[in-house]
Amino acid sequence: MVDLSVRVGALTLKNPVMPASGCFSHEFGQVFDLGRLGALVTKSVTPKLRKGNPIPRVAEVSQGMLNSIGIPSKGIDHYVRETVPLFAAHSSPLVASVSADTVAEFAQATAALSVPGVAVIEANISCPNLEADGHAFAMLPDTTYAAVSAIKRATPLPVWAKLTPNTGDIKAIALAAERAGADALVVANTILGMTIDVNSFRPTLGNVMGGLSGPAIKPIALRLVFQCAEVVSIPIIGCGGIARGEDVVEFMLAGATAVQVGTASFVHADAMIRILEELQAFCEARGIGRVADLVHRARVEHEPIEW
Repeated sequence: MVDLSVRVGALTLKNPVMPASGCFSHEFGQVFDLGRLGALVTKSVTPKLRKGNPIPRVAEVSQGMLNSIGIPSKGIDHYVRETVPLFAAHSSPLVASVSADTVAEFAQATAALSVPGVAVIEANISCPNLEADGHAFAMLPDTTYAAVSAIKRATPLPVWAKLTPNTGDIKAIALAAERAGADALVVANTILGMTIDVNSFRPTLGNVMGGLSGPAIKPIALRLVFQCAEVVSIPIIGCGGIARGEDVVEFMLAGATAVQVGTASFVHADAMIRILEELQAFCEARGIGRVADLVHRARVEHEPIEW
């Protein structure tokens, strides 16, 4: 029997598979038992009501999809009143993803979300920072540190910092989040991209650009996880293009303790359960007793170069 449990900071998960924020809702419970997942990650909620971006918001591309949803939200009060109780009956811990425009708003929203029924705060610091000309908080180490440290001060709950791949130095960002007190990193969000309709000569998305997700970005996300695992000691949750059990194995070998599944669930609603079963079968076939033993096994020990 394979032990699928993993430990993310102070939190023990029954297995390493969970949904990515924005790719999951309680309606999935009509397809499979939500309690089978390691955790339940909800769509990012914002302090203020948000309408989201103009349509079209989604475009299919080779080996993935583009989305420019714009984080439509009914606000914190609605989330606490309506969303949290929907997941109360499930044994898997609830991870509340939060997004905000400023450091102060992040802190206020986090405090309001720290209610019974919420086990973890996932700080979506991939969102635009209005105090830094709209650049994502996780684009720079100083804004990453400012946001995560404020969030940590605002809650007694564990904080997972969700990073953006759209930065030039992911290691510096990861270290800044760790220094600020993040309990884990989610690596990473979608990669900025666009497509153009050759019939209309117009961008396909209503907001012109959007986030690329799906199998197309897996090698990039895997590289980012590997790089972060080289410099931080806190757990990493890998995210990007995971569609098979072997993808989970790759991410864990690169340094991830757990993973989040996004686009695959749009293709098949029960994708996370299939991935979990494939992961277990992989371990059983190779005599791997604990899935946690896979974490960071692909690390490269650099020998000193002699000239």
